[in-house]
Amino acid sequence: MKNSTQIAVVFFLFLLISSCKQHQEARRPISQASGSFMKKSIARNKKLVSTEESQIQNLIKSNPNVVYLASKKGYWYSYVTRNTTDTLTPKKGDVAFFDYEIKDLKGTIFYSELELRPQTYYVDKQNIMMGLRDGIKLMRKNEKVTFLFPSNMAYGYHGDDKKIGTNQPIVCIVTLRDFKSEVVYKKESQLKVSTPTVVPPIKKEAPALSKPKDTLTPQN
Repeated sequence: MKNSTQIAVVFFLFLLISSCKQHQEARRPISQASGSFMKKSIARNKKLVSTEESQIQNLIKSNPNVVYLASKKGYWYSYVTRNTTDTLTPKKGDVAFFDYEIKDLKGTIFYSELELRPQTYYVDKQNIMMGLRDGIKLMRKNEKVTFLFPSNMAYGYHGDDKKIGTNQPIVCIVTLRDFKSEVVYKKESQLKVSTPTVVPPIKKEAPALSKPKDTLTPQN
């Protein structure tokens, strides 16, 4: 009886080990497929970046009179209007006030400045386009800059779900009108709300004096 029990236990353990081994072997193709997918995805992304950079370089070469600078973040920019007097640039804790427009590399406008103005941006605290987030921190007050953003620095694979499509490199022309600290901006905003608008009284013009009638001098 003991032998039969032992045999049953051994047989059960054999089945259990075999089952676990089969499950482990079944996972291998999934892992291999996942690794293959990642490699293909990386290769596609590299090809996309290379293609977009070539398009941007062609645009730069087509405008030899315009000097473009390469940023460390992977985009290019050129000054339309430069402020050489001031040294300060927006930083985290500031509020930036700017206008901008967005075009494709051929010059077709997606969004005009009139459509997008005005922009109020809490630096590094709001979710905006990655390239714009970095580019604004390079600018001084009253400067106007043309940015050339590849899609990974713009709206990426999804676009903006409106006018800008998938994997779209863009031209972004930005004018930084002003920037100030959040503390100052909040104080100014509160002051505007608390200060009532005083409407000056309408001045009533004095009635015009009637012209005196000519006095006739009696003749002798």
